[in-house]
This record gives sequence, C-alpha cells and structure tokens, in this order.
Amino acid sequence: MSQDTSALREEGNNFFKGGDIQGALSCYTKALKLSDNQSESAILYRNRAACYLKLEDFSKAEADASKALDSDPGDIKARFRRAQALHKLGRLDQAFLDAQKCAQIEPKNKAFQELLRTLGAQIQQKAVQLSSTDARVQQMFKLLTDNTAQLSDRQKAAQNLVVLARDDAGAEQIFRNDGVKLLQKLLGSSHEDLVLSALRTLVGLCTGHQSRTMAIVNELGMEQLCGVMGSGASGVSLAACHLLQVMFEALTEGMKKEVRGKDEAILPEPSRELRSMLRQLIDMLPAFSVSGAGRDSAINLLVKQVPRKSQKHPDNSLTLWVIDQGLKKILEVAGTVPEMGEGLPLTDNTPMSCSVLLNKLYDDLKCDSERENFNRLCEEYVKYHFGCPGLESKLRAIQTVSVLLQGPSDVGNRALEMSGIMDAVISLCASENIVHQQVAVETLIHAAGKAKRASFITANGVALLKDLYKKSENDRIRVRALVGLCKLGSAGGTDFSMKQFAEGSTLKLAKQCRKWLCNEALPPNSRRWAMEGLAYLTFDADVKEDLVEDKNALQAMFQLAKSEDKTVLFAIGSTLVNCTNSYDIEKPDPQMVELAKYAKQHVPEEHPKDAQSFVEKRLVKLLEAGVVSALVCMVKQESPAMTDSCRECIARVFLALVERQEDRGTVVAQGGGKALIPLASESTDMGKIKAAQALAKITITSNPEIAFPGERVYEVVRPLVSLLALDCSSLQNFEALMALTNLAGISERLRQKIIKEKAVPKVEGYMFEEHELIRAAATECMCNLVLSTEVQKLYFATDSDRLKLVVLYCGEDDERLRKAASGTLAMLTAEQPELCGRIPGTTSHWLEILQALLLSDSKDLRHRGVVIALNLMQAERSLAEKLMESEALEILSVLAKGSEADQGPVASTAQRCLEKAMEYGLIRSNDGEGTRAKS
Repeated sequence: MSQDTSALREEGNNFFKGGDIQGALSCYTKALKLSDNQSESAILYRNRAACYLKLEDFSKAEADASKALDSDPGDIKARFRRAQALHKLGRLDQAFLDAQKCAQIEPKNKAFQELLRTLGAQIQQKAVQLSSTDARVQQMFKLLTDNTAQLSDRQKAAQNLVVLARDDAGAEQIFRNDGVKLLQKLLGSSHEDLVLSALRTLVGLCTGHQSRTMAIVNELGMEQLCGVMGSGASGVSLAACHLLQVMFEALTEGMKKEVRGKDEAILPEPSRELRSMLRQLIDMLPAFSVSGAGRDSAINLLVKQVPRKSQKHPDNSLTLWVIDQGLKKILEVAGTVPEMGEGLPLTDNTPMSCSVLLNKLYDDLKCDSERENFNRLCEEYVKYHFGCPGLESKLRAIQTVSVLLQGPSDVGNRALEMSGIMDAVISLCASENIVHQQVAVETLIHAAGKAKRASFITANGVALLKDLYKKSENDRIRVRALVGLCKLGSAGGTDFSMKQFAEGSTLKLAKQCRKWLCNEALPPNSRRWAMEGLAYLTFDADVKEDLVEDKNALQAMFQLAKSEDKTVLFAIGSTLVNCTNSYDIEKPDPQMVELAKYAKQHVPEEHPKDAQSFVEKRLVKLLEAGVVSALVCMVKQESPAMTDSCRECIARVFLALVERQEDRGTVVAQGGGKALIPLASESTDMGKIKAAQALAKITITSNPEIAFPGERVYEVVRPLVSLLALDCSSLQNFEALMALTNLAGISERLRQKIIKEKAVPKVEGYMFEEHELIRAAATECMCNLVLSTEVQKLYFATDSDRLKLVVLYCGEDDERLRKAASGTLAMLTAEQPELCGRIPGTTSHWLEILQALLLSDSKDLRHRGVVIALNLMQAERSLAEKLMESEALEILSVLAKGSEADQGPVASTAQRCLEKAMEYGLIRSNDGEGTRAKS
C-alpha cells in the first residue's frame, strides 16, 4: 500500500512540474484514500494544497494545509501555503500569524518576507479604513436618532448607510455598533424612503455573510420582516422580498461551506432559521392582512427557495415539509376568486404564481408514493369544497382545479375527473353570472391541454364555446371563449394536415384575437387572453404571416411584454417561438415516411409558408418592429411567471434572431447580448444551450469587448465552455470553439478565465475530432491559448503527445489546420525555447514537415515555417546544423532573396536564419547566398 501511495505521489509531483494541475490533484487525492500513514498523509495534504492554490480554490487550499499542520505543526511549506490561502480569502490577521512563524524559522527566505510585508501593509490600510468608516457610521447614526433633524437630512443619512453597507468594512461597523436596532426602528417609520433605505442597508449586511444574517434574523424576527413585505406599498414589498432572498442565499450557501461566515465564527446549523423563515412565508399566504403584492412576493420566495436546484441533489425534505405544512394554504390562495368580494387580496399575477409554485413542488417529488400523497391532499381539498353547500364553495373547488391544470396538469386532470366536476364546469359556462362564467370557461380552456381532453371538449364543448363567443354581451367572456376555440383549433400543432376546424376558421379567430389585443379600452387581463389565443393559433403558418404583417398587433404585443401583467410572458414567448419557427423540428426519415404511407399511418406535413425563405422574412419584420427590446424587458422580469420554460422560449427566439450574421449587430445594439447572459445560466437545460449558442454566434462575428463591455465579457466564457459537451451538436461544438478562439486572442485575463473554467482539456479533446472543421477550430483555439504561460507548460509533460500532435498537424493536407498548428508551434518555440530540442523526437518526418511549410504556396504558411526555423536555430546549434545540412538551406536562401510574393516578413526572417547559421560558422556568405562551410 505504501508503495502505491509513493508511486501516486511521485506521479502527482511529475504532473505538477509539467503544469498539469488537474492530473496532480487526482493523483494526490487517490493517494490520500489509500494512505494509512499519518506523516505521508500530511505531505499529500500539503501537496494537494499547492494544487488548490494554483486552481484558485483557496478554501480547499486552506483546509488541506491545516490538515497537514495538524499532523506536523513544524511543516513550514504547509504553513506558508496556508498563509497564502488565508491572504486570498481576506483573513489577513490569521495569514499574518502564519507568515510571521515562517519568517521566524527562515528569516532569509525572500518569499516569506515579501508576504509578511504585503500583509502588514494591507492590515494597516484596513485599520485606517475602519477608523474612517467608523467615524462616518457614527455620524449617520447620530443624524438618524436625532428626531429634531430635518427629514431631508435623515433621508440622506439613511442613503449613506446603504452605500456604506455595500462595503464589507462599512457593513461590519454598522453591525458592531448596534446598527440593527436602529434599522429595526426605521422599518417602523411612516416615511417610505426611510423604510426602503433600512431594507437596502440590511441587504448589504446580509449579502454573502452567514453569521451576520443569522444574528439579524434572530434580532429582527421573521414576523416583522414578513409584515413589512405584506404591506400595501409595492416598492417596500419588493425591497423586503429582495432582502429575504439575500438572507435565504446567505444561509443556504453557508450550509454548503465548511467554514461559515467570513469571520470563521463557530455557528450552529442554520436549518432551524430556514424552517422558521419558510413557516412565516407559508403563514402569510392565507392571511387577510397581507397585500396582493406581498402575497406574490411570498409565493416568489417559496418558488426560489424550496425545490432543489438540481435533480441530482438527493435531499427533497424541504419540499416534503412545505407540502405537509403548507399545501392546503397554497390551495386556499389558488381557490380564491377575487371577484367574489370578501376573498383574499390578490393581484392578476397571483393565480399563475400559485400554478408555478404547485408545479415546482410536484416536479421536485422523487417517487410515486410522494406524488400520490400530493394528489390525495389536492383531491381532498377539492372534494371538501365541492361537497359543501352553496355555489361559492363549488366555485372555489373549480378555481382550484383551474390553477392545478395550469401547474401540475396531471394532478389537475385527476381532480377534473372527480364525480360531478366536469358537469358543473359545463353547466356554469351557461350561467348568467359573469364571474361564474369566467371561472368555468377558464377551467374549460386549461382542461383542453391534453389531446384526449381536447377531443372530449371538441365533441362536447365547441358548440358551447361558439355560443358564448357569438352571443355573450361581455367581452371578458367572449375573449375567453375565443381562446378556448383557439386552443382546440390548434390541437394539430404545426402539422398542416391535422386541422380541427374548417378552412379559414383559424384565420378568423386570429383576426379577432389581434383586434382585441390592439383594443386599449379592454382591461389588460382581457388583452392577455387575446395573446393566449394567438399563442395557440400561431402554430398555423398563415396566422404567423398575418401577425407579422400587422404592425399595430406587434406593437400591442410588445407593450404587453413590458407591462405589469407578468402572466402574459409565456404566451408572448410561445407566439414568438412559433413565428420564428425556433421550436425543434425533427425531419422524418424518408424511408420511414414511405413505410408509414404504405401502412396507411398518418404522416405530418409542413405548411408551405413554414419554408426557410418565409421564416427569414418574418424575422426581419420582427426585428424592424422592435422585438429585441421587448425580449430584453421580459428577461428582466422578477416573477414566478418567468418560468424556466418561458426563459427557454426567449432563448430560442434570440437564437433565431442571430442566425443571420447581418442581424447580430442590431440584436447587440438593443441589449440582446446582455440579456442572453442570464438566460445561459437560468433556464431549462435546452434553454441554456440555445442561449449559449446565440452568445457563441455573436462572439464569433462581433468584437466581444464591444458586444459585452466591461466585466460582462468574462461572464460569456462559462456558457461557451458548456457547449463543449458530448450532448451538444457538432455545430454547437464548432461555434463554441470559434467564439473561445476570439476571446482567447483578446487578453491574458480572458485566457485565464477560460483556463479556470477547465476548457483546455476539452479543447485538446476536440483536436482529435474526425470532423475536419471542428479539429481545425480546436487547434485555432489552442493557438491563442498558448499565449498563456500556463498552457505552454503543458507541452513540457513527457508522458503526453501534445507536442507531437501539433508537429504532425503542421504536415496535414487541410490548410486551415496547418495554419493553426504551425501558428501554435511558432508561438511555443518562441516563448519556450527548451521545447525546440524535443521536436526531432516527436516524429522522424519533422524536417520534411518543416520544409513543406517553407515550400508552401500559402504566404501565411511560409511565414510560420521561417519563424519556426529561426526559433529552432536560435535555441540550439545542433538543430541549426541539421537544418543547414538539409534542403532547408537552399529553400531559405531562395526565400531570403524575396520574390514579389515574399517581400517583407518572410524574406527578412529567412535572412535572419542564414545570418544565424553564419554566426555559428555553419555557412559562409556567397554574394548574398548561403553556402555550406567546409570543415
């Protein structure tokens, strides 16, 4: 066993020296699992700490160095590495103590002394900053507690606290000077500006700091914070919601870290505080004292905090706890019909927010028994209210089913199939009461989502919906009945051969939808239903064509996208996906089509107006109408209605809009580039890929520093690297490599970001691809990445064929690949002359490959060839001898003379090669030509 660990440690050391940090890390980790010797483990921990320092994972570096010191407190290397990690983590005092001990043991060590000086200066600077900040904090406190001071002065002081709290030193001073009690008083102020400033200051105190957050939650109490969020003022409610979001993030992130809080305070597990916070949010839902905006904020927080962020995470106990404690309270809100009078205060967005929350909870369940329990609780609630005497109770049951159908539709369908529910819906559609009709028609529309349900309603409900549409005197009912007809009329999707209604009926329905959409006299809620109708009808290409030709309808749609009504977002996203044909289209296998026809099976048909030429014209018209600014506004919306599916729709539309190179500048100029970055990290898996591909297309053809100004360009790297995956298409791989090539050529900082995102091994993998375009793109990317010393060092590893591959690619037939490979080799041999001596060992044909470059018809290849030759000759005399003994001498002599095609760098570099050979005494000058010197 000890031999295995020693071998792994030695292998790790070799990897580390060769610059392969990931390889070294893997070896040390394997060795630690095998090691049963304490002193050997200490060395391995110390070595692994060095790897983590290189990878900039300073928390793990500090942890491993501490483990090494636990075994051997006198290990000076481990102590120095811990000091470096602590320095980077901002724990200056602890770093100083470690560096001081190192300097005491080895006073002459320059690295120790340098770190000690740096830390001393930074600690002194921090002390000055703290004393200055402390004085400012005290001044603000004095003004805020002075009731005789003018309101404007107190407001300025409160604003200054917000600014101070954004800086860690200021936040710490506010917290230590009992600032939380002062902020608690401000939260009770009658002046909205003071309340907002108090909330924003608390955001600064809590951001990224678990220990402060736990103290603030316990001191203020969730009841007060939820009370502020539930107040009538929408601005205050949103600010309080943001504060609670920051608190949740600080507590949950802290649970993932070994050390919680920047000050390394020893803290209890924050799960108790989290449960307490969630319980308060659940209790807010059915409370009459809570405003509609406050209720929406509570639902929004539950949507973000309760379900698992990834299905790979095994623990869904928080979801199960919320279902157990709060599902009936969520259904209380879902079943509320605002128009009935004495119900809970709701906004237009509340029912949709409830649907999203219920869907998220249901999707987070792991097994059939958990899903069955969810179904049972929902059915019990619906059954109880449907069985109660009085029409209001039955309406509550039907409204609950309607909300479930928009969320976890399987649960909604099961509830709808309960005895008497569907009959009651149909009969209420004929009610003379507008509110009853409205609830019933909406339920009928949501029920038509599944094919079997749609066919049932087509048979039984179409006549009823047509009757309501034609005879109702209320536009709210007419527009909803119209949407029901639209939904049933689009049941065939994009299949041209499957139409539910007679020819022309769909176009008539769409025309009426556009008319209502443009009617500003209608309430936004009714216009939203017109948008829903178009979302279904735009499966038909004739409807798409009519819509993009109607400029007024497009403007009305884009205004709705920017409005307060968030429930319309998915309908707009779906409509735009349909108009741009950015949904996934699977082209059937021609042989399978023939077989299907032979077997008399249905074969889907494409509408003639869904051809690419029509789609391109529609895209141009949407761009001219201002679709980009509407999409940008949609991305900024903070609402449960902005679901991952909605984000995927927006990402698909953006990808369609940047398909043509000439349109990319327009998309970027209107903010599309900025909007795509969050879509690449917050969406469905497919949505993230589509957004990343759109970013890649923009990065390939635009200057990335203009398209993504400032720090934003660094945020583009991770989405692009995510496209270098096996489950992405070859086109996506290719475009990601092209985009990364562009970024890698800009600056060392961007190259470091690409390296940090672990892109280098992926790029190397694609250099072996069979597809010649992908192989060339990967080599081009590597050509720019080798400008970084860290990547150059990878080519020193003796156990890899990196250098050999580059040399061999210089001799390939594909000119693009040869240019990329020879460029990489020219850069490597210039920056790392020690590599030159290894080139003859890569292949016996190295000289022929170099000569072929020098003789190439391409001026670019000849230039790369003479640069490589010069680098080799400058590196070692023996290499110069080999070159001068070959045909390279004659080729260089010809190139040095410089034909018309080779005037400039090729001729001058070739001349420098000959001069170097003369300097070595290998050749002598003969009227400007080089001839071999006689021994």
